[in-house]
Amino acid sequence: MSAPDTLSAVNAKLDTLLELIGRAVPAAARKPDWTAADAFVWVPQPGELHPVKKVNRVDITLLCAVSQVRDLLLDNTRRFARGLPANNALLWGARGMGKSSLVKAAHAAINQEEGSAALKLIEIHREDIESLPGLMAEIRPAPFRFIVFCDDLSFDNDDTSYKSLKAVLEGGIEGRPENVIFYATSNRRHLLPRDMIENERSTAINPAEAVEEKVSLSDRFGLWLGFHKCSQDDYLEMVRGYADHFGLDFPVDDLRAQALEWATTRGSRSGRVAYQFIQDLAGRLGKVLS
Repeated sequence: MSAPDTLSAVNAKLDTLLELIGRAVPAAARKPDWTAADAFVWVPQPGELHPVKKVNRVDITLLCAVSQVRDLLLDNTRRFARGLPANNALLWGARGMGKSSLVKAAHAAINQEEGSAALKLIEIHREDIESLPGLMAEIRPAPFRFIVFCDDLSFDNDDTSYKSLKAVLEGGIEGRPENVIFYATSNRRHLLPRDMIENERSTAINPAEAVEEKVSLSDRFGLWLGFHKCSQDDYLEMVRGYADHFGLDFPVDDLRAQALEWATTRGSRSGRVAYQFIQDLAGRLGKVLS
Protein backbone atom coordinates (compact mmCIF):
# COMPACT_ATOMS: atom_id res chain seq x y z
CA MET A 1 0.00 0.00 0.00
CA SER A 2 1.39 3.39 -0.95
CA ALA A 3 1.98 6.17 1.55
CA PRO A 4 -1.06 8.24 0.39
CA ASP A 5 -3.29 5.17 0.63
CA THR A 6 -1.99 4.44 4.13
CA LEU A 7 -2.60 8.03 5.24
CA SER A 8 -6.11 7.94 3.78
CA ALA A 9 -6.92 4.71 5.64
CA VAL A 10 -5.61 6.15 8.91
CA ASN A 11 -7.71 9.31 8.47
CA ALA A 12 -10.80 7.23 7.80
CA LYS A 13 -10.25 5.24 10.97
CA LEU A 14 -9.72 8.45 12.93
CA ASP A 15 -12.96 9.87 11.56
CA THR A 16 -14.79 6.70 12.58
CA LEU A 17 -13.23 6.84 16.05
CA LEU A 18 -14.21 10.50 16.52
CA GLU A 19 -17.79 9.71 15.44
CA LEU A 20 -18.01 6.88 17.97
CA ILE A 21 -16.63 9.12 20.71
CA GLY A 22 -19.17 11.78 19.77
CA ARG A 23 -21.99 9.29 20.19
CA ALA A 24 -20.71 8.04 23.54
CA VAL A 25 -20.11 11.47 25.08
CA PRO A 26 -23.34 13.47 25.45
CA ALA A 27 -23.43 17.01 24.19
CA ALA A 28 -22.99 19.75 26.76
CA ALA A 29 -26.26 20.93 28.22
CA ARG A 30 -27.50 24.26 26.98
CA LYS A 31 -27.70 27.07 29.49
CA PRO A 32 -31.29 28.11 30.16
CA ASP A 33 -32.65 31.29 28.65
CA TRP A 34 -34.62 32.60 31.61
CA THR A 35 -36.28 35.28 29.46
CA ALA A 36 -37.81 32.66 27.16
CA ALA A 37 -40.72 31.87 29.52
CA ASP A 38 -41.84 32.01 33.14
CA ALA A 39 -42.28 28.21 33.33
CA PHE A 40 -39.89 25.37 32.49
CA VAL A 41 -39.72 21.57 32.55
CA TRP A 42 -36.56 19.93 33.91
CA VAL A 43 -35.03 17.29 31.61
CA PRO A 44 -32.26 15.52 33.59
CA GLN A 45 -30.61 14.10 30.49
CA PRO A 46 -28.79 16.15 29.30
CA GLY A 47 -29.59 18.42 32.27
CA GLU A 48 -31.62 21.13 30.54
CA LEU A 49 -34.59 23.32 31.33
CA HIS A 50 -37.09 23.44 28.48
CA PRO A 51 -39.26 26.58 28.36
CA VAL A 52 -43.05 26.20 28.36
CA LYS A 53 -44.55 28.98 26.26
CA LYS A 54 -48.16 28.34 27.32
CA VAL A 55 -48.85 26.73 30.69
CA ASN A 56 -51.94 24.54 31.01
CA ARG A 57 -53.71 26.31 33.88
CA VAL A 58 -56.97 27.95 34.93
CA ASP A 59 -57.59 31.34 36.44
CA ILE A 60 -57.32 31.25 40.22
CA THR A 61 -60.82 32.73 40.59
CA LEU A 62 -62.25 29.49 39.12
CA LEU A 63 -60.89 27.35 41.95
CA CYS A 64 -64.02 27.24 44.06
CA ALA A 65 -64.55 25.38 47.35
CA VAL A 66 -60.84 25.59 48.23
CA SER A 67 -60.72 29.25 49.24
CA GLN A 68 -58.98 28.63 52.57
CA VAL A 69 -56.06 26.62 51.18
CA ARG A 70 -55.97 28.90 48.14
CA ASP A 71 -55.39 31.95 50.31
CA LEU A 72 -52.76 30.16 52.41
CA LEU A 73 -50.78 29.14 49.34
CA LEU A 74 -51.11 32.59 47.79
CA ASP A 75 -49.81 34.25 50.97
CA ASN A 76 -46.89 31.82 51.17
CA THR A 77 -46.02 32.32 47.50
CA ARG A 78 -46.32 36.09 47.78
CA ARG A 79 -43.90 36.20 50.71
CA PHE A 80 -41.42 34.02 48.84
CA ALA A 81 -41.65 36.20 45.72
CA ARG A 82 -40.84 39.26 47.86
CA GLY A 83 -37.78 37.63 49.41
CA LEU A 84 -39.43 36.97 52.77
CA PRO A 85 -39.37 33.66 54.69
CA ALA A 86 -41.75 31.04 53.28
CA ASN A 87 -42.35 27.31 53.60
CA ASN A 88 -42.18 24.37 51.26
CA ALA A 89 -45.78 23.25 50.65
CA LEU A 90 -47.39 19.82 50.37
CA LEU A 91 -50.87 19.83 48.84
CA TRP A 92 -52.45 16.48 49.66
CA GLY A 93 -55.86 14.87 49.57
CA ALA A 94 -58.75 13.94 47.31
CA ARG A 95 -58.21 13.49 43.60
CA GLY A 96 -59.46 16.11 41.17
CA MET A 97 -59.88 18.88 43.74
CA GLY A 98 -57.43 21.30 42.12
CA LYS A 99 -54.12 20.66 43.87
CA SER A 100 -51.87 21.01 40.83
CA SER A 101 -54.18 23.61 39.30
CA LEU A 102 -53.78 25.74 42.41
CA VAL A 103 -49.97 25.67 42.23
CA LYS A 104 -49.95 26.79 38.60
CA ALA A 105 -52.67 29.38 39.19
CA ALA A 106 -50.90 30.82 42.26
CA HIS A 107 -47.68 31.20 40.29
CA ALA A 108 -49.47 33.16 37.56
CA ALA A 109 -51.47 35.24 40.05
CA ILE A 110 -48.40 36.35 42.01
CA ASN A 111 -46.44 37.25 38.87
CA GLN A 112 -49.40 39.31 37.69
CA GLU A 113 -49.79 40.89 41.11
CA GLU A 114 -46.10 41.78 41.35
CA GLY A 115 -46.06 43.06 37.78
CA SER A 116 -43.14 40.92 36.62
CA ALA A 117 -42.05 37.44 35.61
CA ALA A 118 -39.39 37.23 38.29
CA LEU A 119 -41.01 34.13 39.80
CA LYS A 120 -40.29 31.06 37.67
CA LEU A 121 -42.12 27.73 37.85
CA ILE A 122 -40.09 24.58 37.19
CA GLU A 123 -41.80 21.21 36.94
CA ILE A 124 -39.82 18.10 37.80
CA HIS A 125 -41.33 14.71 37.13
CA ARG A 126 -41.68 12.17 39.90
CA GLU A 127 -39.26 9.73 38.28
CA ASP A 128 -36.57 12.43 38.06
CA ILE A 129 -36.44 13.26 41.77
CA GLU A 130 -32.96 11.78 42.08
CA SER A 131 -31.68 14.48 39.71
CA LEU A 132 -32.76 17.29 42.05
CA PRO A 133 -29.18 18.14 43.14
CA GLY A 134 -28.31 18.80 39.49
CA LEU A 135 -31.35 21.04 39.10
CA MET A 136 -30.44 22.96 42.25
CA ALA A 137 -26.92 23.54 40.93
CA GLU A 138 -28.42 24.92 37.73
CA ILE A 139 -30.77 27.45 39.33
CA ARG A 140 -28.87 28.41 42.47
CA PRO A 141 -26.87 31.24 40.79
CA ALA A 142 -29.77 32.50 38.65
CA PRO A 143 -31.13 36.02 39.37
CA PHE A 144 -34.69 34.77 39.79
CA ARG A 145 -36.82 33.04 42.38
CA PHE A 146 -38.11 29.55 41.61
CA ILE A 147 -41.01 27.32 42.56
CA VAL A 148 -39.88 23.75 41.93
CA PHE A 149 -43.06 21.74 41.48
CA CYS A 150 -43.62 17.97 41.50
CA ASP A 151 -47.09 16.68 40.75
CA ASP A 152 -48.42 13.41 42.19
CA LEU A 153 -45.41 12.79 44.42
CA SER A 154 -45.30 9.49 46.31
CA PHE A 155 -42.85 6.69 47.12
CA ASP A 156 -43.17 2.93 47.21
CA ASN A 157 -41.49 0.29 49.32
CA ASP A 158 -38.11 -0.08 47.61
CA ASP A 159 -37.87 3.51 46.40
CA THR A 160 -34.92 5.40 47.91
CA SER A 161 -35.11 8.52 45.73
CA TYR A 162 -36.89 10.29 48.59
CA LYS A 163 -33.46 10.76 50.17
CA SER A 164 -32.50 13.20 47.40
CA LEU A 165 -35.63 15.20 48.14
CA LYS A 166 -34.98 15.24 51.89
CA ALA A 167 -31.45 16.54 51.32
CA VAL A 168 -32.69 19.33 49.07
CA LEU A 169 -35.55 20.40 51.32
CA GLU A 170 -33.58 20.88 54.52
CA GLY A 171 -30.66 18.49 54.78
CA GLY A 172 -27.19 18.35 53.30
CA ILE A 173 -24.33 20.79 53.59
CA GLU A 174 -25.74 23.31 51.11
CA GLY A 175 -29.43 22.74 51.81
CA ARG A 176 -32.15 24.40 49.78
CA PRO A 177 -31.00 27.46 47.81
CA GLU A 178 -32.35 30.76 49.11
CA ASN A 179 -34.08 31.42 45.78
CA VAL A 180 -35.93 28.08 45.65
CA ILE A 181 -39.12 26.79 47.23
CA PHE A 182 -40.58 23.31 46.70
CA TYR A 183 -44.28 22.62 46.11
CA ALA A 184 -45.61 19.07 45.72
CA THR A 185 -49.02 17.45 45.33
CA SER A 186 -49.92 13.97 46.51
CA ASN A 187 -52.94 11.85 47.30
CA ARG A 188 -51.04 10.66 50.40
CA ARG A 189 -50.43 12.82 53.42
CA HIS A 190 -47.14 11.10 54.27
CA LEU A 191 -46.23 10.35 50.62
CA LEU A 192 -46.27 6.61 51.42
CA PRO A 193 -49.06 4.03 51.09
CA ARG A 194 -50.72 3.25 54.43
CA ASP A 195 -50.26 -0.54 54.03
CA MET A 196 -46.52 -0.02 53.59
CA ILE A 197 -46.30 2.01 56.80
CA GLU A 198 -48.26 -0.63 58.72
CA ASN A 199 -46.14 -3.43 57.28
CA GLU A 200 -42.93 -1.66 58.31
CA ARG A 201 -44.27 -1.24 61.83
CA SER A 202 -45.35 -4.86 62.17
CA THR A 203 -42.13 -6.48 60.93
CA ALA A 204 -39.42 -4.21 62.32
CA ILE A 205 -37.50 -4.74 65.55
CA ASN A 206 -38.12 -1.13 66.43
CA PRO A 207 -41.42 -0.21 64.71
CA ALA A 208 -41.15 3.53 65.35
CA GLU A 209 -37.68 3.85 63.87
CA ALA A 210 -38.58 1.65 60.89
CA VAL A 211 -40.85 4.26 59.34
CA GLU A 212 -39.52 7.42 60.93
CA GLU A 213 -37.00 8.12 58.15
CA LYS A 214 -39.57 7.88 55.37
CA VAL A 215 -42.47 9.51 57.17
CA SER A 216 -40.20 12.38 58.22
CA LEU A 217 -40.02 13.45 54.59
CA SER A 218 -43.45 15.04 54.85
CA ASP A 219 -42.21 16.95 57.90
CA ARG A 220 -39.85 18.83 55.59
CA PHE A 221 -42.91 20.61 54.21
CA GLY A 222 -43.75 23.42 56.60
CA LEU A 223 -47.11 24.05 54.95
CA TRP A 224 -49.59 21.17 54.71
CA LEU A 225 -52.72 21.95 52.72
CA GLY A 226 -55.50 19.34 52.80
CA PHE A 227 -58.01 18.90 49.97
CA HIS A 228 -61.16 16.99 50.83
CA LYS A 229 -64.06 15.63 48.80
CA CYS A 230 -66.51 18.35 47.92
CA SER A 231 -70.17 18.58 48.80
CA GLN A 232 -72.96 18.79 46.24
CA ASP A 233 -73.24 22.55 46.80
CA ASP A 234 -69.50 23.00 46.25
CA TYR A 235 -69.67 20.93 43.08
CA LEU A 236 -72.55 22.98 41.69
CA GLU A 237 -70.70 26.18 42.58
CA MET A 238 -67.75 24.95 40.49
CA VAL A 239 -70.05 24.17 37.56
CA ARG A 240 -71.71 27.60 37.71
CA GLY A 241 -68.32 29.31 37.98
CA TYR A 242 -67.03 27.58 34.85
CA ALA A 243 -70.27 28.20 32.95
CA ASP A 244 -70.19 31.93 33.76
CA HIS A 245 -66.48 32.23 32.98
CA PHE A 246 -66.81 30.62 29.55
CA GLY A 247 -70.09 32.38 28.74
CA LEU A 248 -72.20 29.25 28.39
CA ASP A 249 -75.79 30.40 28.01
CA PHE A 250 -77.82 27.56 29.52
CA PRO A 251 -80.96 27.50 31.71
CA VAL A 252 -79.99 27.38 35.38
CA ASP A 253 -82.31 24.52 36.30
CA ASP A 254 -81.15 22.42 33.35
CA LEU A 255 -77.51 23.18 34.18
CA ARG A 256 -78.04 21.96 37.74
CA ALA A 257 -79.92 18.80 36.73
CA GLN A 258 -77.44 17.80 34.03
CA ALA A 259 -74.42 18.54 36.24
CA LEU A 260 -75.81 16.30 38.99
CA GLU A 261 -76.59 13.54 36.51
CA TRP A 262 -73.04 13.81 35.14
CA ALA A 263 -71.56 13.46 38.65
CA THR A 264 -73.81 10.49 39.39
CA THR A 265 -72.65 8.62 36.30
CA ARG A 266 -69.03 9.30 37.28
CA GLY A 267 -69.60 8.24 40.88
CA SER A 268 -67.81 11.29 42.28
CA ARG A 269 -67.91 15.05 42.67
CA SER A 270 -64.79 17.15 42.22
CA GLY A 271 -63.40 20.14 40.37
CA ARG A 272 -62.12 17.82 37.65
CA VAL A 273 -65.55 16.24 37.18
CA ALA A 274 -67.13 19.73 37.04
CA TYR A 275 -64.71 20.81 34.30
CA GLN A 276 -65.29 17.60 32.35
CA PHE A 277 -69.03 18.30 32.45
CA ILE A 278 -68.42 21.85 31.20
CA GLN A 279 -66.31 20.49 28.34
CA ASP A 280 -69.15 18.16 27.35
CA LEU A 281 -71.75 20.94 27.63
CA ALA A 282 -69.63 23.38 25.60
CA GLY A 283 -69.20 20.76 22.89
CA ARG A 284 -72.93 20.21 22.68
CA LEU A 285 -73.52 23.97 22.50
CA GLY A 286 -70.86 24.39 19.80
CA LYS A 287 -68.88 26.71 22.08
CA VAL A 288 -65.08 26.84 22.14
CA LEU A 289 -63.55 27.10 25.60
CA SER A 290 -60.92 29.83 25.67
